[in-house]
Amino acid sequence: MKKVFLIAGIVAAMAFTGCKDNASDKVKGENVEMAATRDENATVFPVIEFEETAYDFGNIARGTEVEHVFKFKNTGKAPLVIVDATSTCGCTVPSYPEAPIQPGETGELLVKYNGSGLNAVTKVVTVKSNTEKGSETVKITAFVQPTEGPAAQG
Repeated sequence: MKKVFLIAGIVAAMAFTGCKDNASDKVKGENVEMAATRDENATVFPVIEFEETAYDFGNIARGTEVEHVFKFKNTGKAPLVIVDATSTCGCTVPSYPEAPIQPGETGELLVKYNGSGLNAVTKVVTVKSNTEKGSETVKITAFVQPTEGPAAQG
């Protein structure tokens, strides 16, 4: 029991003597200014604004490769960085600019579709970026017709 009181007394003594310094005296003014600037800039985002968010290829023969360019503009106040662009399947391949798009500048997202599937087809491309929302989507549609067989003739 004596050991417990001795250990508790030592811990209490360390706690009272270890906190002599005032933590606010150790804060550097330039670090406070840098943090304020960082926090202010954390509310400034790029904004990706597409001219169109959907494109219809119309009727295409099965296996016909088609592509469309989605044009966009950074209408925000910070450089736009596209991190990734992915599709709902491997038949649709997006290509995006790797360099940052400055405020007021434009860019292009190329979407290639290989014409797989049949009948009405819809593919969604998700563009991941440093916008406030974090991602945007564009969509392509087509009516894929068979290239041979009874369905193609009529």
